[in-house]
Order: sequence, then structure tokens, then C-alpha cells
Amino acid sequence: MTAVALRRALPTDAGAAADVWLRSFAAALPTVVRPRSDDEVRTYFREVVVLLRETWVAETAGRVVGVMVLDGQVLSQLYLDPDWRGRGIGDRFVDLAKRCRPGGLSLWTFQVNKPAHRFYERHGFAAVEHTDGSGNEEREPDVRYVWQPGRAQPG
Repeated sequence: MTAVALRRALPTDAGAAADVWLRSFAAALPTVVRPRSDDEVRTYFREVVVLLRETWVAETAGRVVGVMVLDGQVLSQLYLDPDWRGRGIGDRFVDLAKRCRPGGLSLWTFQVNKPAHRFYERHGFAAVEHTDGSGNEEREPDVRYVWQPGRAQPG
């Protein structure tokens, strides 16, 4: 098995991280309409995400295969290259996020993304709010999840 390292993103990782986001979003959320073009997503990663947020990447053999972004207490992004799902990288990212934010975390995911619900619930997150999507750019119903340390983990 190829080793995968988690590390802080560098400005030079912005393009590769955006490309992972684009591939993952297309594969995991085919029914969700993206309000931004591919080029706008790449610009956002280059000018905002990697420079102004706590951005982490999963890298193997010089290739970025995952991205996680922490913004305060919010796990705002966690995306994996579709070919690299199911290899424990997401688990490692969530463990890292919990170590970085031991006081607790929250995140949003779309209601249609049932695999994400199962993933976060397996990691001790609980759904605390459901919306009609009017508060997000995609206008897609979503769910807010919260993880609080010391809360009983699912069996």
C-alpha cells in the first residue's frame, strides 16, 4: 500500500487541492448544482482557502489526493479524490481535525449526501440542524453536524 502523508498545504498545492475538490464534488454530489465555475473554484482555493484557512492535504508520491480545511471550529471542507476513497484517509483527516480542535467541531453537509452522514456519525458527530438550503450558495438542503469531546462514540 502506498504511504499517504497528511501535511499543511502550501501555496503551490492550491491548484491540486482545487482539482481534488472538483473531482470529488462531481463524483459524490452529481445532483447538486455548483454556483461557481471550475476556474472560480481554482481561484478561490488559490486566493482564499490555502492562504487564509488552515488547509491540510493528503499526499502520496508527490500527488495531492485529499484536502481538509478548518476555519475556526468549523470543518469546512473534507474532500478526497474519488480513486482514493475507502482507504482510511478521511478517517485520518477527522482524527487530525479533532486533535487540532479538541474543544469541538461543527460542519455542514448536504442532505442528499447520505454517505457523508454515515461517515460523520461514525466519527461521533450528531446532526443538530436541518435547513432548506436557502442559506447556502447551492440552494441545496443541508445538515449541520456537531462533534463535542467526551460525548459517547457510537459502537
